[in-house]
Amino acid sequence: MTNRIDHWNNIYNTKELNQVSWYQPNPEISLKLIKDSQLPKDAAIIDVGGGDSFLTDRLIDLGYSNITVLDISEKALQRAQQRLGQKAHIVQWIVSDITLFSPQIKYDLWHDRAAFHFLTTQEEIEKYKKALHSGIKKDSHFIVGTFSEIGPDRCSGINIRKYTKEGLAKEFKPDLETLQLYSEKHQTPFNTIQHFTFAHFKKN
Repeated sequence: MTNRIDHWNNIYNTKELNQVSWYQPNPEISLKLIKDSQLPKDAAIIDVGGGDSFLTDRLIDLGYSNITVLDISEKALQRAQQRLGQKAHIVQWIVSDITLFSPQIKYDLWHDRAAFHFLTTQEEIEKYKKALHSGIKKDSHFIVGTFSEIGPDRCSGINIRKYTKEGLAKEFKPDLETLQLYSEKHQTPFNTIQHFTFAHFKKN
């Protein structure tokens, strides 16, 4: 576990914001799916693996006021807080490995574009699902983005698990209803394309 923490802290200590493949100033698909959820602006939203992504900035700009960002890397969250300045107090910041996370509240929306595809064993996936279902309630929304079946085999030096749209939907049945499935071509700062799969679920 310590090695995993050290790995991500080292990345955020040594690379600038626009030097990582997941850099995305305007996370269009995530924002679209969040807007499609039609939640009030005070809905409890958690971004799992959010690090220093711009999703938090954009949600604040849109008027959302009850945002939590969870990441394994304390350094990533510190960078996001520094960028947000006085707006950082709007956000609840949690340093935790998602497989060890015990939610203290029920979220209206759980978003994850960064964590789930790093879980490669069934044991890790089940721990994630346990945290997810502990942290959402009936009618809560779950939005998850992973590398697609034609995406890379590794990210930041770590093996990942790839998903088709159908495979991602199947992973969370029957507890979650599939509302939308998307494919995304993400252009990295290095002018390469990474293929993602997105799924939008609602808890039955």
